[in-house]
Amino acid sequence: MPLPAPAPAPTPLRSRGAALGVLSAGTLMIILDGTIVTVALPSIQHDLHFSQSALAWVVNAYLIAFAGLLLLSGRLGDLVGRRRILVGGLTVFTAASLACGLADSAGLLITARFVQGAAGAMVSAVSLGMVIALYPDPRGRGRAMGVYSFVQSAGGTIGLLAGGILTQAVNWHWIFFVNLPIGAAAAALSLRLLPDDRPGKVAAATADRREARAAGSLRGADASGALLVTAALMLGVYAIVGTADHGWTSGSTLGFTLLALALLAGFLVRQTKAAQPLMPLRIFRSRRVTGANIVQALMVAGGFGFQFTVSLYLQKVQGYDPLEIGLALLPTGIVIGVMSLVLSARLGARFGERAVLLPSLLLFAGGFLLLARVPAGHASYVVDILPVTVVFGVAFGLAMPAIMTLGMADATPADSGLISGVFNTAQQVGAALGLAVLAALSAARTDRLLSRGHSQPDALTGGYHLAFLVAAGLLALAALAAAVLLRAPVRAGGPAAGDAGTGAAPGPGESADAAAGEAEEVVSSSPETHRVPEPRDRTARA
Repeated sequence: MPLPAPAPAPTPLRSRGAALGVLSAGTLMIILDGTIVTVALPSIQHDLHFSQSALAWVVNAYLIAFAGLLLLSGRLGDLVGRRRILVGGLTVFTAASLACGLADSAGLLITARFVQGAAGAMVSAVSLGMVIALYPDPRGRGRAMGVYSFVQSAGGTIGLLAGGILTQAVNWHWIFFVNLPIGAAAAALSLRLLPDDRPGKVAAATADRREARAAGSLRGADASGALLVTAALMLGVYAIVGTADHGWTSGSTLGFTLLALALLAGFLVRQTKAAQPLMPLRIFRSRRVTGANIVQALMVAGGFGFQFTVSLYLQKVQGYDPLEIGLALLPTGIVIGVMSLVLSARLGARFGERAVLLPSLLLFAGGFLLLARVPAGHASYVVDILPVTVVFGVAFGLAMPAIMTLGMADATPADSGLISGVFNTAQQVGAALGLAVLAALSAARTDRLLSRGHSQPDALTGGYHLAFLVAAGLLALAALAAAVLLRAPVRAGGPAAGDAGTGAAPGPGESADAAAGEAEEVVSSSPETHRVPEPRDRTARA
């Protein structure tokens, strides 16, 4: 039976910043590639003679592979070493980027984009867990989460701007070629700066040859579970993105959705019986893990529509070109940077991550309510658009580090890759589902208004207004879910343990009910003690 990845040796403080920089650079490259291509789609369609329906697969092929392989990639990182998966993903992603840039046919580009998505899943699935391992102390972890969440949050905005510049100044091929030096450098520096966390390292240190041979291998791994969950996620995302062409009630959409749900059910049954399950269901006994994933899925379902719907509004109603759209949304990325890098860790340490998350989600919803007032005629950027971009920057820049810290708070060295993969999967599925719903509602509303004789700008704006209102509702629902699901257990005679913003586990003095409801074995994140609470007999396990 393969051993889980052990805790790597502590990384010296002077090396942590460089290691975090490498992880952030690799993640930024993946995030950018998910959005930078959208600006170049018209040029790609013209040069490679894509049909309108086939053009969507330049994006969909990447998204399906990315979302479908996140969970598997995260678990493989726990079993064979997260650095190994990261470097492999960076290498394959770089090679696939070269193939994308050199593509001279639609089929070749779509195939290369699928490979890019698979490699991107390998990188993203393990990166967050490696950040957690680098920063076991709560204060340092809070700052690291700020940096990492800035990369994730602002990457989309930066991608729009970079895509506009490269497409207009050079050509669309360079949106892929820019990945080559970044990916090669990130892979080389990962080998140099990141700790080797292969399970066999620890086994070799004990001079146990049998254990060393078993560690770091996939012997006994749940291959059937891997096949089931990967197929379920890919089919589910395929069904979601296919609603743009087939509709929500078509036979294709319903058939693939039911098949995906059946495969997912089979996977869950398999996990209860497998000797070495791909996804041990015990991780969902942690209220923070389960609650944070639900809240995050709702948050990105509403929030991800910001870039998509606002970009369409600026392009189709206000007449902005791709570069102007990137510049118009740039303040969001700048404000996210200030919030994530400067304020989020301080506010989280002072008030608790949950206390930061709740008002941020409500502020995010308020930003969409402001957007629902933008005019169909000429809009003033300073009056109508700029204030909203600032509101979104503040809200997202505070909410994302908070939800990431809460979602990874109970991760252990043995399952940080898995929990990171689950977290990223919830994010991608939520984004795909939210975007599909918002796009469908917006298009339906626009068609109804056009049929009633409204002008095209009025009809388009009416459709976007509906999408903005639905997004606000999703974010309000996320705030409600956070208030209910992320309530921390209360220590006897003390404040809520999980509301300290550090990911600290409840201490030995907590109530028996709270202890029973948390993970089987939780290491306290307190920098002074780092103790393992003694579980009661009824919760102790081998």
